[in-house]
Amino acid sequence: MPEMPSLPGAVIVISSHVVRGTVGNRAVVFALETLGHPVWALPTVILPWHPGHGRSTRITIPDAEFQSVIDDLAQAPWACEVRAVLSGYLGSAGQADGVARLVTALRARNPDLVYACDPVIGDAEGLYVPEATASAIRDRLLPLASLATPNRFELAWLAGAALETNAAILDAALGLGPSRMLVTSAIPMMNGGTGNLYLSGNHALLAEHRLIENPPNGTGDLLTAVFLARLLEGLSEERALQMATASVFEIIARTVKRGADELTLEQDASSLSTPMAMVQMRRLLHPSQMRRK
Repeated sequence: MPEMPSLPGAVIVISSHVVRGTVGNRAVVFALETLGHPVWALPTVILPWHPGHGRSTRITIPDAEFQSVIDDLAQAPWACEVRAVLSGYLGSAGQADGVARLVTALRARNPDLVYACDPVIGDAEGLYVPEATASAIRDRLLPLASLATPNRFELAWLAGAALETNAAILDAALGLGPSRMLVTSAIPMMNGGTGNLYLSGNHALLAEHRLIENPPNGTGDLLTAVFLARLLEGLSEERALQMATASVFEIIARTVKRGADELTLEQDASSLSTPMAMVQMRRLLHPSQMRRK
């Protein structure tokens, strides 16, 4: 897949909205707009704060109303402005159908539309969405995705396989179909580290940095947004991965140093635009090369 040319255009982001905090659309919109991309934001659920902070009211946008908004967006007089769609946390399986309809409709007008699917379905402790929602993301959205950004545990569920090595992660990523896949919480090669593993038709790359214990929520949302933004700028895949990983690592480190319980994005815009953190980049053997051996 060729590198994405740098062109102006809006990004539609579809994910959760919290009143307090920097997860879901709150993180994604901030990152994309800071990096110069116009954003249209559609919430899937509305929460006072992240559920990890304690129980609170949850408002899921009803399927009928959600589908109506999707219809409006697909037919909007400004739809030609949209260059990319990014979906994250979904409140129901029906919302996956809506996202799929939107991506399909926009691609009919613009075959080069980029769709980034962040399948926010679980973590090391298992699924935290209903299985019907996870299945809908797997079956309806991943086949449409230009880029998917699961964590390792989400990828394991989506692929139906245990992923204990980076070779297994690469095989699972190749088997799921999106032409570009960025997997967080990959197996580190450096002691005390963590990694983001990226696979495309051109590259198998591992970006590593020091592991920071107990990071705030929202890091996956942030990484997806920054990586997409860098690709839309026209950066090479390797440079986009390095810069996105450095930005997120730097923001996590600064947030933890401040003792904050949410990412301190409002204080760290410079970490998005000009990150200074060191990231170890490694080129791995591409699965297609392994199969020729």
